[in-house]
Amino acid sequence: MSDKVLHTVVTGANGFVGRALVRRLLGDGSSPSQQLTLIDQRFDATPAAANVRRVCGSFGGTALLDQVLAMPADRVFHLASVPGSLAEREPALGHEVNLLATLALADRLMQQARQGGPVARLVFASSVAVYGPLGSGAVHEDQPAQPALTYGAHKLMTEIALADASRRGELDAVSLRLPGIVARPASESGHGSAFMSLVMHRIAAGEPYVCPVPVDATAWWMSLPCCVDNLLHAATMPTAAASSSRTWQLPVLHLGMAQVLAALARRYGDEREALVSHVEDATLTALFGRYPPLHTPAALAAGFRHDGDADRLVAAALADDRI
Repeated sequence: MSDKVLHTVVTGANGFVGRALVRRLLGDGSSPSQQLTLIDQRFDATPAAANVRRVCGSFGGTALLDQVLAMPADRVFHLASVPGSLAEREPALGHEVNLLATLALADRLMQQARQGGPVARLVFASSVAVYGPLGSGAVHEDQPAQPALTYGAHKLMTEIALADASRRGELDAVSLRLPGIVARPASESGHGSAFMSLVMHRIAAGEPYVCPVPVDATAWWMSLPCCVDNLLHAATMPTAAASSSRTWQLPVLHLGMAQVLAALARRYGDEREALVSHVEDATLTALFGRYPPLHTPAALAAGFRHDGDADRLVAAALADDRI
């Protein structure tokens, strides 16, 4: 039996997805053979264990990377980013974090490989924001990327850089284009797609909500538990036959607001559907409320998955919510 210690690094470990991923990593594989290093600007309540190290700071900072990679990383989940709406309002911040710091992290992992260390599996949380405006026709996995926001542009640039590093054998990268992940905490307002989570929280709590997209708006949805399943799969899946892009568009549920509201009403009571009114923000609707169907046969064949249906999406997304 090998006595090698698997070193896993998670950036954005105190974020919405990061906290859930860390809980799963500790539950599924916390043992003396795994060292887990968590990086974020700050930490709230994260599980304490002898093989868990928490490091506060910028994931692209030279001193921090020296500290973290003194023990070579075998796999990295790169989740940290400045969310889309905030990156659009503060482009210098988005450029520094979403592009430059990410490339600095990748460069240090490549240096590790050049110096004889492991070729790290890097799971990069990209975004459907790379596509930009979409028409009414179905989207396929070879859909051209034409980002309309700085956030999406930086995600696409990173995908390309990671694919090139993988081609050279200095990284083993897997980029996942994530859809709207629900249900984010109500306090997270930096995401343009925040309405997808807020409508769930408000109905679960029996509170009124003014939705900024119309009832016929359609989006791509995924619950947090399903997202974590896909991230963990990406960390272990074979990549020898991967496409040159090293990018997978995750399977999603293509649902209208009416379908989501109906599923919420079935879970929390029919009367709660009336708590939601609609005052349209045309910009949000254009960016997040007019998604067409999405076909992802290659991702499904590779083992990625979606939630199944609207009822299972709502149940998984709000598993911790109580009436």
